[in-house]
Amino acid sequence: MYCPIVGTLGYVLSPDRRKTLLVHRNSRPDDHHLEKYNGLGGKMHAGEDVISCMRREILEEAGIECHEIVLRGTINWTGFGPHGENWLGFIFRVDRFSGIPFTANEEGTLRWVEIACLDTLPMWKGDRYFLPLVFDDNPKIFHGYMPYKNGTPMSWQYVRI
Repeated sequence: MYCPIVGTLGYVLSPDRRKTLLVHRNSRPDDHHLEKYNGLGGKMHAGEDVISCMRREILEEAGIECHEIVLRGTINWTGFGPHGENWLGFIFRVDRFSGIPFTANEEGTLRWVEIACLDTLPMWKGDRYFLPLVFDDNPKIFHGYMPYKNGTPMSWQYVRI
């Protein structure tokens, strides 16, 4: 039986659309994502939809309110969690927000990063496969499958519709 953890992952664009807000996961030594850069997000709660989850997570993690959220894709990450959990992720781009983002949260330091420089940061290897799809101009939504084993993506496939 397949019972994934459902979560959201969001990439907030700067007003000039050249940067995205990332968290450098550097606060907790026991963090599965320690020292990696990541978008904002987390597990969906019972009683909320994916948009409500994304809004809540970004408000909690960055202190900003999302006004324009675009679903860019979904990813089925099997074997991804620290104990081999399966995740079903909804990947969003936040094109418009209000407020001033926190500089840090309980997970780490928040930083605006040039989209053109994302490939220079320490992050999950698999993120490098789908991040170009988050920021490109193709309006079609991607739906991907990325199985992990021991913290490494084994393959990547996707369709866009």
